[in-house]
Amino acid sequence: MSENSKNKQFNQAALADLTNVQVMGIVNVTPDSFSDGGKFAQFDHALKQVELMIENGVDIIDIGGESTRPGAVDVSEADELARVIPLLKAIKSRFNICVSIDTSKAVVMNEAITYGADMINDVRALQNEGCLDVIAQSDVSVCLMHMKGLPRTMQTSPQYTNIISDIVSFFKERITTCEQYGIKSERLILDPGFGFGKTLGHNYQMLAQFALFKKLNLPILAGTSRKSMLGNLLNRDVEQRLAGSLATAILAVQQGANIVRVHDVAETVDAMKILNAVAKHN
Repeated sequence: MSENSKNKQFNQAALADLTNVQVMGIVNVTPDSFSDGGKFAQFDHALKQVELMIENGVDIIDIGGESTRPGAVDVSEADELARVIPLLKAIKSRFNICVSIDTSKAVVMNEAITYGADMINDVRALQNEGCLDVIAQSDVSVCLMHMKGLPRTMQTSPQYTNIISDIVSFFKERITTCEQYGIKSERLILDPGFGFGKTLGHNYQMLAQFALFKKLNLPILAGTSRKSMLGNLLNRDVEQRLAGSLATAILAVQQGANIVRVHDVAETVDAMKILNAVAKHN
């Protein structure tokens, strides 16, 4: 175990402190990931990436077994389990690190929790059948993301009355539903869902007014890393979006983001250290 992985326990209460922003490192074990082209679909490559992220100071590892990029095809429960569970078990047996599983399937959630997942990260906010029941029967944290439509169609002319208030209303409904199932709000994290059913203008309005999501009094996750909102504005390919990823992560944290979900862990950890140093003098 690396020195950087020691004492890395997920701490929900600590997320309320701006000087304790947590970096979530993305590990997509899919052959069709938009960001890495399936580089970590093989178990050995994925585990090496996890080790590198831990050495670089990551706080949370987020494992995804199904691509949610626009136009992505559905993955069966069996295939998703085969992709994520072996890596989850390997991480938990080797490292003392918080592990999140990025899934919208109740079966995958249940199996992941059985093998020690600390968090479920659901782009469908527990709206799929059985998901609320699985989370209610556990004590894990869960990230509820806002997405308009489905991955295959979400970027087809998404419309909002007011994007901020519409997302806030969605979260209020999901929080209430979770509480009705016995899932306390203290276990919830909210993700406004950059790029999920949003136009370029919507994404930058969300970033400009990100602080408004704090009115919900829950930890907020910001996930802008390498996304098309950067490529379309900057005319940069995926592998050229580091500067944009860092800029948007910093802007989100300055407005209250508690977790930043990123591909480039080392660079983001450095950026957060600088923000933390400045925050101590404010």
